[in-house]
Amino acid sequence: MSVTSEPVTRVRASGPVAPATGATGATGATEATEATEAAGAAGATGAEATRAAERRRWIALLFIALAQLMVVLDTTIVSIALPSAQAALRISSADRQWVITAYTLAFGGLLLVGGRIADYAGRKRAFLIGLIGFAAASAVGGAAVDPAMLIGARAVQGAFGALLAPTVLSMLTVTFAQPRDRARAFAVFGAVASGGAALGLILGGVLTEYLSWRWCLYVNAPIAVVVAIGGAAVLPATRASAGRQRLDVPGAVLAGGGLLSLVLAVSEAASHGWTSTLVVGLLITAGVLLTAFVWVQNRVASPLLPLRIVLDRNRGGAYLAVTFTVAGMYGLFLFLTFYLQVVRHYSPVSAGLGFLPLSAAVLLSSTVISSRLSPLVPPRVLIVPGLVLGVGAMLVLTRLSATGGFASQVLPAELLLGLGMGAVFASAINTGTQRVGPRDAGVASAVMNTAQQVGGSIGTALLNTVAAGATTGYLATHPHAVTVALVHGYAVAAGVAAGLLAAAVLIAAVLINASKPETNR
Repeated sequence: MSVTSEPVTRVRASGPVAPATGATGATGATEATEATEAAGAAGATGAEATRAAERRRWIALLFIALAQLMVVLDTTIVSIALPSAQAALRISSADRQWVITAYTLAFGGLLLVGGRIADYAGRKRAFLIGLIGFAAASAVGGAAVDPAMLIGARAVQGAFGALLAPTVLSMLTVTFAQPRDRARAFAVFGAVASGGAALGLILGGVLTEYLSWRWCLYVNAPIAVVVAIGGAAVLPATRASAGRQRLDVPGAVLAGGGLLSLVLAVSEAASHGWTSTLVVGLLITAGVLLTAFVWVQNRVASPLLPLRIVLDRNRGGAYLAVTFTVAGMYGLFLFLTFYLQVVRHYSPVSAGLGFLPLSAAVLLSSTVISSRLSPLVPPRVLIVPGLVLGVGAMLVLTRLSATGGFASQVLPAELLLGLGMGAVFASAINTGTQRVGPRDAGVASAVMNTAQQVGGSIGTALLNTVAAGATTGYLATHPHAVTVALVHGYAVAAGVAAGLLAAAVLIAAVLINASKPETNR
């Protein structure tokens, strides 16, 4: 027994060795088979869960893009409806601008605050609140019975839009981390960001002509219902690691006041002139408040805008490039709308459909070209050529004439701009939100949205002032050529827009030097 027990003891001590007896060997083989099957089942379950999560992410992208489309549409859809709304509610010519300005003031002034609220309160919660508030304000505006009700509703729309827009972009940023997935997701988002404004002109024309101007506001309600139901089901209930940090109230007041003053200044410049006491005073106020904001951000524990976000070379370059790009691009929307309806006498629907080639070119560039190249090349390789195409589009419009045809003058400019902007926006937005932690994703997204909003406001006011001055100057020497003078003003403004886009080319070429995209951590 002593001889037999020693090997048995050694076998037991050395680990799981297969027994030699037949019965015991059968039992061990059965147990091994069951263990293998269990491991395989667990692996299969894990693979299914991974595939389900992947499907959920791409379904979430659909609702994120729809929410962004709703915000972008509202920047232009009301422009087509404004003449009808003005007549229906008897809005004076001096006050009609407030239907647009009330929205841009609230939206541009509160974006940074909205981005920080999204970081602190949780993105899904902020998304749903912003969505419901935006839709409710739109419905109130559509039912307006007087100018005050419409203008007030537009301001509330802008406030909820300032919460919704950075939340949408930050959710996209933290949902797609891998370069290839981010490229595809931001291609879709870029198409919405750059093509949605043109789509708003098309939809606004159709709704105004066949239903009523009020449906340009009511249309947000069904979109919001669909997005809210779908978003509640598929969007992850994530919360940034902000802990118990308090909102930077002094920073919020200074940033909001500074941006409000800046947007108001550029909005009033179109009617009062850049050298008027009102505009100069507002610009000085904006400079003082924003300087104080930067000073405060360097000294508080939980800043509204951590300066590391904008001082990063590539993110800062992306923000500046987008600001100049949108400032120049809005010139095309603004002046082609007037050119087609006032000079060429297009109906609202025909004028809106005139922007369809632009939307198609943006979609093609974003989804076919940008999404495939973005993971493979540095962002500058896409942004700079795209901006150069935009410069070419504006140069084509400098040859605009009162008797020129759509196919010979307008169509080439739209195609060039669409192909260029589809590449620019996807890559620039990706770069502006790259390498940002979850706790700063909301505010980084808010800065990108602020760049677009401020750029659009400045560009609209600047180009409108340039066009009006050029038209007045032409009429001084050709008093009876009113139509030709209008087109001359549009052409001169297009030249200035080309200069703004050329500045964006220089900024992107010098500042953006990132390598091809990496996983966003």
